[in-house]
Amino acid sequence: MSKKYKIAIVGATGAVGEELLTVLDELNLEVESILALASAKSVGKEVEFKGKGYRVKELTETVFKENPVDIAFFSAGGSVSAKFAPFAVKAGALVIDNTSHFRMQEDVPLVVPEVNAEDIKLWKKTGIIANPNCSTIQMVQILKPLDEIFKLQRVDVATYQAASGAGKKGMDELISGLQSFFAFNLAEFKSSTFPHTLALNVIPQIDIFMENDYTKEEMKMVNETQKILHKSLEISATCVRVGVLRSHSEALTLHFEKEVSAKKAKEILAKAANIVVIDEPQKQKYPMPLLSSNTNETYVGRIRGDLSRKNVLHLWCVADQIRVGAATNAVRIAKEWIKLNNQA
Repeated sequence: MSKKYKIAIVGATGAVGEELLTVLDELNLEVESILALASAKSVGKEVEFKGKGYRVKELTETVFKENPVDIAFFSAGGSVSAKFAPFAVKAGALVIDNTSHFRMQEDVPLVVPEVNAEDIKLWKKTGIIANPNCSTIQMVQILKPLDEIFKLQRVDVATYQAASGAGKKGMDELISGLQSFFAFNLAEFKSSTFPHTLALNVIPQIDIFMENDYTKEEMKMVNETQKILHKSLEISATCVRVGVLRSHSEALTLHFEKEVSAKKAKEILAKAANIVVIDEPQKQKYPMPLLSSNTNETYVGRIRGDLSRKNVLHLWCVADQIRVGAATNAVRIAKEWIKLNNQA
């Protein structure tokens, strides 16, 4: 009989926390119990897993010692992870962190299982495995199999990121803005989550601007991709927030050492784990957010060679940010970690 695991979810009432409960079930991780944790204002609320209710407890410095778990998923913000993840580790849990806090720490593995599952073995150094940025995850899933064959040199990416990237409050603000539009008072609408009104708009800024005029989100994609692939690639990103509720889209331009063909690239990606190729442009079939939302796969299409250079490929990919970009990747990390431990 296989072992069942005691699971903690920090940020259990948030968008990613709620999705984790769904994905844990869908991906068949053997769960014995759920410890649902959140801030004091959420205490007493109830979350459901496989038909059983679990009351939310307050996240404290002693809660993991009082309620030991095997795996703790953190999805409540970087400052929360910074303060409380060490207490979970000290109490014997593996921490899988969905925030940016630990990602670039040298002794913390940054993992996308389809790409660098071998890095999971480094978890013992700190007891923590970091989940990458949502946009990075879907991109590296595509880069890795192509790099193995054609030797990637440079990536230029433009993202079209949904409101869900800012959590529940982002989705709520987009809906409120649209409601204001239909009530003929969008001009009076005041945004608080985004720097400008997102409804019927496109905002070329995600997170704060750095000294180099790239945003923090854009630099995450650059630095995280290099760490995950263990490769010093040339990367440039432009991250844009769009008035879509859920699922991020990306337009990628990829430069390789070798000559690349669209046909061969499609064949490679069609065989890659958790990637679905939808590429029949003459039939108007290509990935879109409405197709990818609430799924655990990354969708790719519009795969085509460059008009001038035989070593350049262009493509379009879409994935559910809350799932592939957070909850699904985290659960896949947990499953790989369990497999590694079972082999030891």
